[in-house]
Amino acid sequence: MAKDIYNNDVYKSFYEQLITKLDGPNIREVSLKWLEPRVKEFAQKTQYGSHVWRSVQSSRLAGKTVYLGSELVRLPKLLPYQEKVVRNAPEELQKVLKWMTTLPFIKLTRQMGDNPDYNPVCTLYLSVGDWRNSRLAYQWGNLLDEPAGRPGPAITMIHIPEEHQSRQQILTMPEFNLNICLGSDYLGEDKKGFLRQAMWMADEKGMLGLHAGSKVVVARDAKDNDLKRHGVILFGMTATGKSTWSCHQLEMDPKRGEMTYASQDDICFLKDDGSAYGSEHNFYVKTDVRKSDQEAMHYALTHKSALLENIMVDAKGNIDFLDESLCGNGRAVVRMDKLFIERDSKLISIAAESINLPSLEENDYLWFAFITRRNTIMPFAQRLTPEQGVLAYLFGESTLSFAANPEKAGDSVRIVGTDDFIIGSRGRKVNRFYDIIMKLVNKYPGQVQFRLYNTGGMGEIIEETDDRGTLRKRLVRKAERVPLDLMAAIQRGDLRGTNKWEKGILGTEGIVEADGRRMDEWDVHSLYSKEQIDYYIRDLIQGRRAFLEEIAKEGLRPELIAAAERSFRAMGDKSRPAPAGAPAAMPSGGPVTAAEPRVIVQRDEPVKRPRKPGVWRWR
Repeated sequence: MAKDIYNNDVYKSFYEQLITKLDGPNIREVSLKWLEPRVKEFAQKTQYGSHVWRSVQSSRLAGKTVYLGSELVRLPKLLPYQEKVVRNAPEELQKVLKWMTTLPFIKLTRQMGDNPDYNPVCTLYLSVGDWRNSRLAYQWGNLLDEPAGRPGPAITMIHIPEEHQSRQQILTMPEFNLNICLGSDYLGEDKKGFLRQAMWMADEKGMLGLHAGSKVVVARDAKDNDLKRHGVILFGMTATGKSTWSCHQLEMDPKRGEMTYASQDDICFLKDDGSAYGSEHNFYVKTDVRKSDQEAMHYALTHKSALLENIMVDAKGNIDFLDESLCGNGRAVVRMDKLFIERDSKLISIAAESINLPSLEENDYLWFAFITRRNTIMPFAQRLTPEQGVLAYLFGESTLSFAANPEKAGDSVRIVGTDDFIIGSRGRKVNRFYDIIMKLVNKYPGQVQFRLYNTGGMGEIIEETDDRGTLRKRLVRKAERVPLDLMAAIQRGDLRGTNKWEKGILGTEGIVEADGRRMDEWDVHSLYSKEQIDYYIRDLIQGRRAFLEEIAKEGLRPELIAAAERSFRAMGDKSRPAPAGAPAAMPSGGPVTAAEPRVIVQRDEPVKRPRKPGVWRWR
């Protein structure tokens, strides 16, 4: 069905015509300096001297986004509205060609990244028939840097907010490095449009685009009392805590030399040496923060440079970041160099000197931390083997909350790599992650660590009843949410090496002590009966297996399918035998022969090597 409704000849013809219309007299090339006074005329000034705007659309149009092109890039399944968009795309693209020569546009070019190899040059063409929409170019432009002669490639985005809302759509054309946003005035479409394309192109160049934040942490090791440098990559779906934990200081002790330095909060490009190129030079964050919980983020949000949208501001300019009565997705562009913490009456920047995460030759450890939000039996932290770490990337789990969606409360959400911006085969992404992980684990034994953090809660009970054929849900017992200071202690203890673990009910090691703090009150057996625990485990296995079968159709390697089945058996599932000829443990990469099986051994201690001098500094 889906194959018949695409027309690659039309897409190619459209692109060839489009590039001849990108320098017309109706298009004005602008700079941030030129835009600044003009867009601020339409903003409300706050008590801090910052500016706030409002948009009609306050979230991305994920369900109205389609990928036009060959089978390599198409969505595996289309929703009814998406199918309609694809069918009508030839007609819509002709309208875009007309608008490109008639509507007034501004053109702004910026550049991602700051490295020798990969720095996409991004050009936004924004229709400004309604001049208030010019703020989109200004806000987006502040996320990136001036073009500076670094290597590209080039990415183009056409944004026409004036298209009628009944025809809202995002047309992504990956093979032409082009995105088109129609009928929305939400900044996130520009940000993610460029980043989605940049991740796809990074994958094509042998890297791996990750929907993840990154940071460097200096922690004092509990065993030898030496300071160790840790590169940390934090995966998580939107609004699960990537920005929070990329910037959080974890109550480390700066007097003993400990510190956290934020590099990225959203997208980075992983290389097989354990380094990760950064994408953006500033952060686009949710604004629902308290100073007591997120000190650095609060300082950036209350600086006059913050570019705010859809937050509660009263008539006198006073901000209430926690009042979401107007909009539940308040956002802001904040500057990395305004991420401060106060220590000894002095403000200290937590911004890393580079947006790039150093390689494992320059760090002592590399951590892959997966953030989930679940509310039943999942412990607040699990220590994973490399095999389990790859599966955590594959399953990319979270759940819907009762507050956000009562009818679907407790339902699992699974997105490969917690990345809902994947173009093309999701199995291909998992395979690439597997290759990179296996190379790192075998080259740097003991230095690559994997964790799964649950920033949700434990103990929730939701009662389901059938009301005349309609499933109703009632919250019987609310989950006890992980305290923020406990999650900080968990991550701090991991970095210091002070946490204690025991084999848990999910086939992984669950945390029992966090940096000296016992966690007996969070014992799953005190929250649920054995029958309830068994139910939740069966439900988790069934959901994961169904998702596994879906991704397997997109080219997932047999050894990864076998690894997933092993994980189900480790959780107590006996419904299926081990696949015939399956390896006993995940191989280190490459073909496996009967004569020479290769098995990962995760060592407790890293191999000591002399570090290259002068490759990394911190403030």
